[in-house]
Amino acid sequence: MRDETIRSGVVRPAGIPEQQARPHPVDGADGSQSLNVAVEQSQAERAGQMSEHGHHDPHDRSGARALFIELRELPDGSAEKAELRNRLVRMHLPLVEHLARRFRNRGEPLDDLTQVATIGLIKSVDRFDPDRGVEFSTYATPTVVGEIKRHFRDKGWAVRVPRRLQELRLSLTTATAELSQQHGRSPTVNELAERLGISEEEVLEGLESANAYSTLSLDVPDTDDESPAVADTLGSEDEALEGVEYRESLKPLLEDLPPREKRILLLRFFGNMTQSQIAQEVGISQMHVSRLLARTLAQLRERLLVEE
Repeated sequence: MRDETIRSGVVRPAGIPEQQARPHPVDGADGSQSLNVAVEQSQAERAGQMSEHGHHDPHDRSGARALFIELRELPDGSAEKAELRNRLVRMHLPLVEHLARRFRNRGEPLDDLTQVATIGLIKSVDRFDPDRGVEFSTYATPTVVGEIKRHFRDKGWAVRVPRRLQELRLSLTTATAELSQQHGRSPTVNELAERLGISEEEVLEGLESANAYSTLSLDVPDTDDESPAVADTLGSEDEALEGVEYRESLKPLLEDLPPREKRILLLRFFGNMTQSQIAQEVGISQMHVSRLLARTLAQLRERLLVEE
């Protein structure tokens, strides 16, 4: 985004620094990634609907394409182009406000989120191609939402594993090694729970927290001898962080599930168990497990949309 254009215009929000101016997962998939796929599908459908039936004036929306064509034809740096650019931004501010409200009550003032979302809107105005045959609001929604998510990441993402989970992780590591040697296979969640004298949910919690630990030399190649060293990739954007928002939104919803449905979901997505293994663990048929998973995921998606 061109800072000089923002400074010369009238739409730059106060407080924005100039430098800023799959239905069913496969067996064995990572829990957070698989659940996030379902959530992102719901979020995208919702955003697309709101983009097509947005809150700004339908008459303005119908004339937006002509304005974008005119904007493209005006010379860069001209006062006319800057004014028309500002007009297009003002025209679509209701979309920004709607998208910013989706992220309210997450520790950030709504005004700040609106300002950040406006940055995404301005970027979308600068990049939009009216010849592609899509509405601007449909095009802009992913950019605006991405800008808000980036704001939450840049605000400070720090992971501190509680001491209780640190100790549990060590106990699970020891118990897993002992049981694997004893049985000649990886232990089940139930076997780990019995060995440590804890509940299966605590075992799953400990297994999940173990994902926060990893040791690797920064000088070795990432995958093979021809890959760059890990240190060479530091500072690049980690696309996996896109799932943080969805994961945090899911946590309270998981707590409200009935015990059996919650256990099946945890075993499936965080225990990395197949439906057949879950059926044997819970004592029901594999078909029943499949139906419960489908129904529970559908309920989670619906509740996420309602909360928005």
